[in-house]
Amino acid sequence: MTSTENAEQRSPDGRAPNAQAGGGMAGGRPLAGVRVVEVASWMFVPSGGSVLVDWGADVIKVEHPVTGDPQRGLITSGLIPGGGDGVNFMIEQPNRGKRSVGINLAHPDGREAFLKLVETADVLLTNYLAPMRRKLGIDTEDLRRRNPQLIIARGSGQGPHGPDADRGGYDGTSFWARGGMGAVTPTQPNGFPMGQPGPAYGDVMGGMATAGAIAAALYQRAATGEPSIVDVSLLATAMWQISPLVVASGLQGIERFPPGDRSKAPNPVVNSYRTSDGRFLIIILLQPDRYWAALCECIGRPDLIAHPKFVDIQARAENNEECISILDEVFGSQPLSHWKEALADFKGVWVPFQTLPELYEDPQVIANGYLPTMTAGNGQEVQLVANPAMFDEQLVTVERAPEHGEHTETVLLETGIAWEDIAAMKDSGAIL
Repeated sequence: MTSTENAEQRSPDGRAPNAQAGGGMAGGRPLAGVRVVEVASWMFVPSGGSVLVDWGADVIKVEHPVTGDPQRGLITSGLIPGGGDGVNFMIEQPNRGKRSVGINLAHPDGREAFLKLVETADVLLTNYLAPMRRKLGIDTEDLRRRNPQLIIARGSGQGPHGPDADRGGYDGTSFWARGGMGAVTPTQPNGFPMGQPGPAYGDVMGGMATAGAIAAALYQRAATGEPSIVDVSLLATAMWQISPLVVASGLQGIERFPPGDRSKAPNPVVNSYRTSDGRFLIIILLQPDRYWAALCECIGRPDLIAHPKFVDIQARAENNEECISILDEVFGSQPLSHWKEALADFKGVWVPFQTLPELYEDPQVIANGYLPTMTAGNGQEVQLVANPAMFDEQLVTVERAPEHGEHTETVLLETGIAWEDIAAMKDSGAIL
């Protein structure tokens, strides 16, 4: 949404009309007209802001005029690949489609400009912890004094209560280590815990939860007139992610579920199998007798259908090791390409284990627009990952992330600040 379009859809006091009245907008943009002011860095909370952008919100990212979001520096420091003219994907993915304003919140004029912006917002989204919010004068009382209807959404490592509420956290600490995620994964051969499967592994889950909570808060405000304070922590996100295991631990005193020996799986057709080219596929037949005959036909072993040892679920469970051994031999005799063709019409659930590059060629990914394309600032066409929610069957579209402070003047003009005041704030270092 352009700034002009956003202004035309807003009420005189700057807040979103559909957010006030509770109505949605068609075309896959249910939060069109909602303004979010984001004071956050790194991946967790900004990724929640990117989801709100996908849903139609105007998200204004407030950054320090000099340093900006420190995640912008990862590419120049060499911590992520692609330096020089490369695309900083760790900025693009969680900040696509936002507008960036450079404001020094520690400067009196900068703080005032920020609060004028807050007056026009529906939501304040932040990962600043309470001590910093109080120091800068942007805590709940300060914000609500200027905008009583403001929804405040806060992301933290450990939650808003308790002895560690004011301690920082990343997903590698609060989510993976403290939240138990690392404890339920197999250890490395040297006995050390496994690391996260990828960067921001817990951050993006917490960001999605934050976006969903904000949507619920907007609905509550529309229905009751009451604005909410929303809190999401990485610790809580991890515990929710493994909630069945957490509950089982409390009931039965277990510390982890053993991975089990796949060669002894009681249901041989709920298992993974290796192909001749070293690839893998997984079969999940929770109603195995319904699909057993068709599977045997597809893999070229119709003789197994009525075999006394494998004829039904009970027989296969009693002879599971032998059945799995036969299936290992069958699937190991041909490459994955063969099995994709042989199982193409099989009605049971199965999929190959895909590599990341293969996601770009997956027909379901393409058809559903799960990797929409944007044009980066250097002109490069880049595919980002869409948030997993689709509205009205409309594919998600994305735009590039903003340059540091790219929209400072435009956004401050929208709040009613005069050109001469903007120029004075630039001279004083209050804004970028």
